[in-house]
Amino acid sequence: MPITVGQDTAKTRKTLSAGGQSVAYYSIPAAEAAGLGDFSKLPAALKVVLENMLRFEDGKTVTTDDIKAFAEWATQGGKNPREIAYRPARVLMQDFTGVPAVVDLAAMRDGIKALGGDAQKINPLNPVDLVIDHSVMIDEFGNPRAFQMNVDREYERNMERYQFLKWGQGAFNNFRVVPPGTGICHQVNLEYLAQTVWTDEDQNGETVAYPDTLVGTDSHTTMVNGAAVLGWGVGGIEAEAAMLGQPISMLIPEVVGFKLTGAMVEGTTGTDLVLKVVEMLRAKGVVGKFVEFYGPGLDHLPLADRATIANMAPEYGATCGFFPIDAETLRYLRQTGRDEARVQLVEAYAKENGFWRSADYDPVYTDTLELDMGTIVPAISGPKRPQDYIALDKAARAFGEYVKGIRSGSDVSPQAENRWEGEGGAPEPVEIPGDEGHHKRGFVTTDEHKYQMHDGSIVIASITSCTNTSNPYVMIGAGLVARKAREKGLTRKPWVKTSLAPGSQVVSAYLEAAGLQDDLDAVGFNLVGYGCTTCIGNSGPLAEEISKCISENDLIATSVLSGNRNFEGRISPDVRANYLASPPLVVAYALVGDMNVDIATQPLGTDRDGNPVYLKDIWPTQKEIADLVEKTVTREAFLEKYADVFKGDEKWQSVETSDSETYDWPASSTYVQNPPYFQGMSKEAGTISDIEGAKVLAVLGDMVTTDHISPAGSFKDSTPAGRYLLDHQVPVREFNSYGSRRGNHEVMMRGTFANIRIRNEMLDDVEGGYTLGPDGQQTSIYEAAMAYQDQGTPLVIFAGEQYGAGSSRDWAAKGTALLGVKAVIAENFERIHRSNLVGMGVIPFEFTGGDTRRSLGLKGDETVTIKGLESVTPLAELPCEITYGDGTVKTITLKCRIDTAVEKEYVENGGVLHFVLRNLAKSA
Repeated sequence: MPITVGQDTAKTRKTLSAGGQSVAYYSIPAAEAAGLGDFSKLPAALKVVLENMLRFEDGKTVTTDDIKAFAEWATQGGKNPREIAYRPARVLMQDFTGVPAVVDLAAMRDGIKALGGDAQKINPLNPVDLVIDHSVMIDEFGNPRAFQMNVDREYERNMERYQFLKWGQGAFNNFRVVPPGTGICHQVNLEYLAQTVWTDEDQNGETVAYPDTLVGTDSHTTMVNGAAVLGWGVGGIEAEAAMLGQPISMLIPEVVGFKLTGAMVEGTTGTDLVLKVVEMLRAKGVVGKFVEFYGPGLDHLPLADRATIANMAPEYGATCGFFPIDAETLRYLRQTGRDEARVQLVEAYAKENGFWRSADYDPVYTDTLELDMGTIVPAISGPKRPQDYIALDKAARAFGEYVKGIRSGSDVSPQAENRWEGEGGAPEPVEIPGDEGHHKRGFVTTDEHKYQMHDGSIVIASITSCTNTSNPYVMIGAGLVARKAREKGLTRKPWVKTSLAPGSQVVSAYLEAAGLQDDLDAVGFNLVGYGCTTCIGNSGPLAEEISKCISENDLIATSVLSGNRNFEGRISPDVRANYLASPPLVVAYALVGDMNVDIATQPLGTDRDGNPVYLKDIWPTQKEIADLVEKTVTREAFLEKYADVFKGDEKWQSVETSDSETYDWPASSTYVQNPPYFQGMSKEAGTISDIEGAKVLAVLGDMVTTDHISPAGSFKDSTPAGRYLLDHQVPVREFNSYGSRRGNHEVMMRGTFANIRIRNEMLDDVEGGYTLGPDGQQTSIYEAAMAYQDQGTPLVIFAGEQYGAGSSRDWAAKGTALLGVKAVIAENFERIHRSNLVGMGVIPFEFTGGDTRRSLGLKGDETVTIKGLESVTPLAELPCEITYGDGTVKTITLKCRIDTAVEKEYVENGGVLHFVLRNLAKSA
């Protein structure tokens, strides 16, 4: 489908010849010549947005004042929060967030027909790629059968979802599906889909070149910024609006410049660098801002490392972490199989239009910070936040302090001897390094082993996630650590569940070409699948005897993974402390099996002759890694593995589905159900109503993430979601995960705020999704919300700082709305979740004047009234009347985080999709 450019853009439209073709483009220098302002000092990331304004200037949605605002940004110290309408070139989805998005599109087709419109109006106008990467679980590991058995199980669990996605691929225009077992969406995007400079025909049939841009329904869409492709995560509802032709309403962002100098030293990795970057930027405070990396250090930073840094933008809180186009960008595009004509176009376009990072690149930034990469040391982050940076030589001591903090005042004496059931009695207790009497112990027996487990036993070691498996330097490094360990006779400890889940098949190609997969297999890191796995909580069950030992002895079990997220309750319900590390360190930790061991200085084990083996003995040099990368990571491997990327294997090709215009919703399905959003919808929008007499559903603390809010991971039969599935004859073995059931609102609303680690401050020392119902008794949040809905009582939530941090999970907002919550009142919000709440018609409010949930002494028995919403303007301050349980009344002022006029329209309509649906119905 051709792009529709603006009608007032002739003065900035020019022609460029490169790579054997002649293309039109929208010239920033031409805009300067036309008197629209001086844009020469803009950061490259902001020039991408400026080009978008030039291309879509129409005098209405985008005006010359919008364009001039970018020049004013540069002269006003990198600040000009003007509202603009931005249109990304394409949309990227994964299946967890993509299934509910396609469900919404299918429901919109039903909805528009009910309003008298044409179902074919509901079609993506921008290209949409959905990569199925979130569904594979690690049921089998540590053996040659693991990959095939996990794939087979994936299809058994998810056939209903895959049939639905295949229907969507056929029913909707401009919509492609990358089948299971191909790779992780961000890695497929980086290695294949992204072009850095995009080309398409406009409405006049002329070829136009413009920067490749996108939004994605996953927060780590930011990874592709490493290849100078501007992209970030949005909720599914915002992505749906974008694919249906709605511009993204945003404020011209501030841009923080991060200057990199020096070069990485021997023994360090790109993972060590990104963990330090995350710590620094979290401390700086970059929520809602662009971060652009610049400086001479980029000359020594491979694109794989840049992508690792860009990937973790959600962890440091930024909208994106952008790297400008330079010679390294071109090298990577060539190596990964892009056409030579495309690479030449990228270079010519970047130099012609001011996007090229040359030696004198020195733009204006809103603020800056600097890091000498020569100061980076090996590190990990944890135990429950990505920004909790720990130098490797301090990790064991830090873990000991963490345990001490948890165990202080509790009975820390070993308990397991009293419950030992193995033959021959319990093994002798093993000394725990650094233990000062705070650690608990337990004992396990299997057919092959008897061993002690204790606080700090590493039960999961996983090379996983787009963050690091896209980086051949750390993957080859992990393989070399495995090779050297194997040569010395070391292998994983028997209680460690090891796994290797690459982000693309190319990784397997170069590991096999280097002969390293055999070495990884030998120490337990067999291929388990191509997908996100452990990083999103699909780590699969631990061995029953290990899980039992952890629970019976209340052990603080740990995981080490090469991912980007380690929030509480995310990785495994059996694991309390989670650490992010480079793939080589994941292998090393699997060998030692214990977070209490200082692997920087203490032995990992002993070789065949009984000699101690240290980390330095098995750590490869940078030259060893670079030589193997040069030899095995080839253009030919990328061309081969992506040749039939949309075709899939025989299993995918055999998935049967219908070719109907609208979806025939299976009544018996527990995976895909028609959501209630558009049922009984009127043709006209209403107004925003005041919130009167609302009750408090939850009082939550700081850093409540979308992992806490949105249903994620596994769940038990005793939960509201589990009881729903049991009522629908689904056995516990077939529960799958919350993520896989995002197409069924009945499951998802029951799992909202049901995270096992969430703490509702209305209750004393209670973890999990509980609150007080209308009768004052403790019950599940879902059951309380339904009881309040039956009474017609609106609900509000109070929270602390950084509410909604983490993944771009639209179900964190959808579930909130379906529970009947009308407003969330917090100290501040993370960008994506605030937008998602507005997109679902839930109003975000922020405290003002120093008020917080703590200063107000909230207990949860309050009644809340917020007036002035019928005539509210963006970012207005409104009075909020709180009536306490004892009858005391206090009025405070809240800032309404409906940020723009367009967002106000969304809320008036009941949400962004309602807004789009009504407009499409009217246009018919």
